[in-house]
Amino acid sequence: MPISRRDFARGTAATSAGIAVAGSVGALASAPGAIAAGGWGGLGYGPLIPDPARILSLPEGFSYRVLTWAGRTKLETGEFTPFKHDGTGCFAGPRGADLLVVNHELKGPREQWDHPVPLTEGLVYDPAASGGCTVVDVPKHGDPVTEWVGIAGTSTNCAGGTTPWGTWLTCEENSDLAGENGMTRDHGYVFEVDPYDRRANRDPKPIKALGRYDHEAVVVDPRRGHMYLTEDDKNPNGLFFRWVPPHGFRHGRGQLSGLADDAGRLQTMRCFDSGGRFVEDLSHASKTGVVYGVDWVDVPDRDAREVPVRRQFGQREVTRGRKLEGMWWSDGGAYFVSSYARDESPGAPHDGQVWFYDPKRRTVTLKVLLGVNPDPSEPGAFDGPDNITVSPYGGLIIAEDGEGVQHLFGATDDGRTYELARNEVNVGTDEKPAYQEFTGVCFSPDGATLYANIQEPGIMVAITGPWQRQPRRCP
Repeated sequence: MPISRRDFARGTAATSAGIAVAGSVGALASAPGAIAAGGWGGLGYGPLIPDPARILSLPEGFSYRVLTWAGRTKLETGEFTPFKHDGTGCFAGPRGADLLVVNHELKGPREQWDHPVPLTEGLVYDPAASGGCTVVDVPKHGDPVTEWVGIAGTSTNCAGGTTPWGTWLTCEENSDLAGENGMTRDHGYVFEVDPYDRRANRDPKPIKALGRYDHEAVVVDPRRGHMYLTEDDKNPNGLFFRWVPPHGFRHGRGQLSGLADDAGRLQTMRCFDSGGRFVEDLSHASKTGVVYGVDWVDVPDRDAREVPVRRQFGQREVTRGRKLEGMWWSDGGAYFVSSYARDESPGAPHDGQVWFYDPKRRTVTLKVLLGVNPDPSEPGAFDGPDNITVSPYGGLIIAEDGEGVQHLFGATDDGRTYELARNEVNVGTDEKPAYQEFTGVCFSPDGATLYANIQEPGIMVAITGPWQRQPRRCP
């Protein structure tokens, strides 16, 4: 049943500043332009020390280990590690190992890439496509890692998400149909990859019930069984989705692949403010703490054979957002990112938002707002949040995919931010340096290791150091 606009208005009026969300992240508040790298004073881990190897600068006491490197390290079958590491999920492996499922965001025909995901027998969806996932086994005591293919023949595997039952959902950020751009099968789907059971990954089948569009991330509500998904697209801007399982469906290993193509209900978000006014785009929120009520609207044609899903709605039917990307389930809801907004959005320009959807209250709350970065080439301010994770030490860890300098940065539960790592791999020239995005940020199950990727040239690192809980409030 949709939430009553009258009830929502009454509730927000009673709380004045909006609905507080309890949990490890709390209220991540800041004003536009106020989020910048914090100086050392109890926040974060101190200034970054330049890396003589020119890979990753970290605070004092921290170190990194390169686990895989596209075109240098090899899979257990002898092929080179594929290019363009992206979204990554971490799972507890045997004997204290960590198992990481890594997306490779490779688009288009295989011949366009020096190191596509190898077409391992039995694991191929479309032999023309270059993307997919690999699984990286990281032993507990620093022994050499092993890597193998989890799925191949998919396209533009960008983000995704872990499931409560211990699998990875990999999302295609590309919706080419068979016959387009050299593809032999339809794309734009979500696939399930099991890091523990290689046999379960054979004969990959798209989960068509979750829709066909340019997917980014997905999370699962472990209590209600709903799944939430983000879309990164434009003209018009993308949508935030919810999939409601059919009556009697029970999640678990292999259950999603058995769903009918039209199983359950795929819906998209429609927001309204405390006065009951429709909100056409998330860029209209210009300060943290803004709370919108949420209704859900059914998608008419989820497989989008003729009209893309985002274009199946009229101008005032659904709420959109620019570059809806990374997402993480924690604190009873979904944190999700809008990376930036410019002229293609109707609201105020920004360099990044992090929202929290609360399914119990049926609200979204703006937790982090990055003001427009005046000079992305200089260390200091952050822009373009993408993959995110909730830290076991409080707050969020965010992978930057913006302009200029690229960071991993933290956001505390009162909105202050701090540098955690800086990408030093220059893929440009000395005269015109260029640094590619961070991706795949996630902690090991024991919280001792932070994993992340530098998408180009395709490097996965494991970061360790003197982690500590971040202060909840300013001194």
